[in-house]
Amino acid sequence: MGGTHLRIALAQINPIIGDIPYNTAKIRSFLRRSRDGGADLAVFPELSVTGYPPKDLLCRRDFLAQVDNALTLELLPASREMPCILGAPLPDPENPAFTRNAALLLADGKIAGRQDKSLLPNYDVFDESRYFTPAVTREPVPFRGLSLGLTVCEDIWNDKDFWNRRLYPVDPVEELCRRGCDLVVNLSASPYHYRKMTLRSEMVGAQAAKYGKPVIYLNQTGGNDDLIFDGESMFFDAQGRLVTCLAAFREDFAVVDTTAIGTEITLPEEDAGWVYQALVLGIRDYLGKTGFSRAVIGLSGGIDSAVTAALAAHALGPANVLGVIMPSRYSSPASREDAGQLAENLGIPYRIIPLEAIFQSYLAAFDESGRAQKDLAEENVQARIRGNILMFLSNREGAMVLTTGNKSEIAVGYCTLYGDMSGGLGVLADIPKEMVYLLAAHINREKEIIPARIIEKPPSAELRPDQRDEDSLPPYPVLDPILRAYVEDNRSIGEMVAAGFDPGLVRSVTTMVDRAEYKRRQAAPGLRVTSKAFGPGRRMPIAQRWCPAPRE
Repeated sequence: MGGTHLRIALAQINPIIGDIPYNTAKIRSFLRRSRDGGADLAVFPELSVTGYPPKDLLCRRDFLAQVDNALTLELLPASREMPCILGAPLPDPENPAFTRNAALLLADGKIAGRQDKSLLPNYDVFDESRYFTPAVTREPVPFRGLSLGLTVCEDIWNDKDFWNRRLYPVDPVEELCRRGCDLVVNLSASPYHYRKMTLRSEMVGAQAAKYGKPVIYLNQTGGNDDLIFDGESMFFDAQGRLVTCLAAFREDFAVVDTTAIGTEITLPEEDAGWVYQALVLGIRDYLGKTGFSRAVIGLSGGIDSAVTAALAAHALGPANVLGVIMPSRYSSPASREDAGQLAENLGIPYRIIPLEAIFQSYLAAFDESGRAQKDLAEENVQARIRGNILMFLSNREGAMVLTTGNKSEIAVGYCTLYGDMSGGLGVLADIPKEMVYLLAAHINREKEIIPARIIEKPPSAELRPDQRDEDSLPPYPVLDPILRAYVEDNRSIGEMVAAGFDPGLVRSVTTMVDRAEYKRRQAAPGLRVTSKAFGPGRRMPIAQRWCPAPRE
């Protein structure tokens, strides 16, 4: 880079999808902060004007017109005082009927440079070919004596030396460096999953070192529907050393000097605390961005509802979380006591609404004898009574119901439609049962918040006498690795058996997973924290007869 240097502001913001006036005002606020901090240039995330992912809003001409107005009337004039690089959807220059995902350099009241996204991911939760056309050329953008290599998110994820393969025939970073760029700038909206932070840092750092170019990686933060964006924007020097890293799971800001020599940063190892922070952010933003400020949760005395309540209390404040204890004839006294103690430890208000009278009315209506038959129908109707109670409170008091089912249960269908699945957000829907226990340990790391008895007792739905989850399911330490192999890693039955899993158990579990697809299709959106969550990232047919292993 010679003697030329820039002071660049990293503006890690949390936009609201579709709220263009809000996002524009936030960008302008960070532009003022950048100017006051002595920056020459400010950098914002991918599609920062609209928030990511805007999905089918991009199909609306009036939406795109509002983006154009924001750029023309507000952001371009603001660039006269503070130049910036930001992301916005713009018409394809070759065919204005189509849209491009653009990185724009705004300076002196005009678009001084533009580089559209080249690599459009179309896997897992991404569906960008539905909305955008890719860039056909990649050229550095000049700015104040430097040549900037602008890239957008996926553009930096195709280095053949790091991955030992390429998903796309084009490597935008390689092209831009070959054409003489001095600095690579990547605008991202990269959603979080557990262990991704380390992978991302290693990948970007490897490219900085490979090409001998400093790299700015600027990521969005915040929760948008099921996706959680961790931020953790980074600046790597030309030796590939990480010298600046912004905060995780919140907005942050820093000014970096592109030629200054800094101290290399070592990232902390991810643990359950990172997942905890992600879920807290996901709850807070999902409710806040949909207009809710309060939540209601059924407290069973079990570990899933306990962890959900603790997360919600942190995200929303204890006064804004209502716990509802709904004991049935099968609920143990210990469960009722533990649920009440949990609520008191968290400082959340709670109510006790017994099920017996309502449940008895069902027995009288459907069983001639009026006595319980203790079958599946009666187990499920108890769950549905609880679901109706929670939804009644939600409607009357304007609080969103948070479901408490974990990924292991949802995977095998160990959940009740219109019962424990009733609600507006599945907090633990992508959290395997073993991780639930790690989250509980994290919550209790300084003092006992979740009563020890909740953590220690065998999991149970308590819908019939002496019921245990292991009556119907393998132990979770056995079940979770099978589910991870089948759902997250897409392993075949043969591969799992070869890895040492019991053949009969593998066939049983995979069959349960496949048969429960119709339930998952009707589930509340769930916060994504693993590399493969149920929902948009795993699109399986319901009515299908493909068999993953030969029938015997």
